[in-house]
Amino acid sequence: MPADDKPKLSALVVAHNEENQLAQCLECLAFADELVVVLDKCTDGSDAIAALFTEKLIEGSWDIEGDRRNTGLNSCTGDWILEVDADERVTPELADEIRGAIRSSYHNYYLIPFDNYVGETLVRYGWGAAWGVSAAPRLSRKNHKRWGLERIHPGLELTGPEGRVEQRMAHFVDENISDMIQRLDRYTTVRAADIRQNGNAGSFARNIRRIFSRFYKCYVGRKGYREGKCGFLIALFAGLYPILSYLKANLEDR
Repeated sequence: MPADDKPKLSALVVAHNEENQLAQCLECLAFADELVVVLDKCTDGSDAIAALFTEKLIEGSWDIEGDRRNTGLNSCTGDWILEVDADERVTPELADEIRGAIRSSYHNYYLIPFDNYVGETLVRYGWGAAWGVSAAPRLSRKNHKRWGLERIHPGLELTGPEGRVEQRMAHFVDENISDMIQRLDRYTTVRAADIRQNGNAGSFARNIRRIFSRFYKCYVGRKGYREGKCGFLIALFAGLYPILSYLKANLEDR
């Protein structure tokens, strides 16, 4: 493909009060042809930081995560869109692979694997069951990806053949155990709102069983045991996520 006809790449970042890490994220995206930043209910200095890197800022207030992410997708003008969160970093090696992939691809979207960190510790095994992922479809052609209308962990509608890159994106998930506990509290509160609206929580007994099935899935099936005590914690929080969401939906004030 001639250089003048190379596909245009948009990088999309959706952020809420991320002034402490937004600059490091945006610095890694200079290789993209367009940078779009969606600022959701930001009350810190995120807007000023984002303005140093791009003029394409979309500011607003969204209760539904899928809505704000779709707003970002709709605002991108590139042939391809790379979605990156503020706590993630694109390495130069991954940037080169992305450029090469979209230049000659017949795929419509790509899975990008993650290197997940808790503090400074790399944790490769055990992620999943709504408690982190080891890979996700972050690179897609324009109009081939839509997010569902959930407040947290929205579903995805993807069309066309799937590809996968080899290089990994760095994801700084949590600083420490206290950060993990706070994230569990935030996630289950938002998930409870979805449950109250959609009524799809399942029974009390089913959510009790999921404590053990999800723990087993993460700790054994996804080899969290290889990460020692950290792998145990990830499996524990993955198991607690459904039952805590269920209890908050049923016992706390609406």
